[in-house]
Amino acid sequence: MPHFTVHISEAALDETAEEGLIRRLADAVGSVYGKQFSRLVAVDLIGIPQRRRGIGGKPTDHLAPNITLSLREAAYRHPDVPNAPARLITAITDAVADVLGEQTREQVTVGLLSVPEGRSGTGGRVA
Repeated sequence: MPHFTVHISEAALDETAEEGLIRRLADAVGSVYGKQFSRLVAVDLIGIPQRRRGIGGKPTDHLAPNITLSLREAAYRHPDVPNAPARLITAITDAVADVLGEQTREQVTVGLLSVPEGRSGTGGRVA
């Protein structure tokens, strides 16, 4: 299951932003792998209180979304999905900018984590 963890300034999160980020991040995965994958996407939004985020050794008021997508390793190199990592990074960044505003684009960082085969499971079973 594709799983997003989004660390972001708590000040950026209201009902509209929360719903928008959840929907648009799911759509971002669907835009790369096909719409059917959107329904599999999990999103955790983690709000960071003011003064608890720093960049360059200093506290910052920037929204600075830090987004991690965890996905099975094979998905990043599937032959039917060329350039998947680059396409995901672009789609994820576009999704965040669409929801939070174009001024956040340069602050968005995206990390793609690979889960090797046999290293994840659901309901107590290796998936």
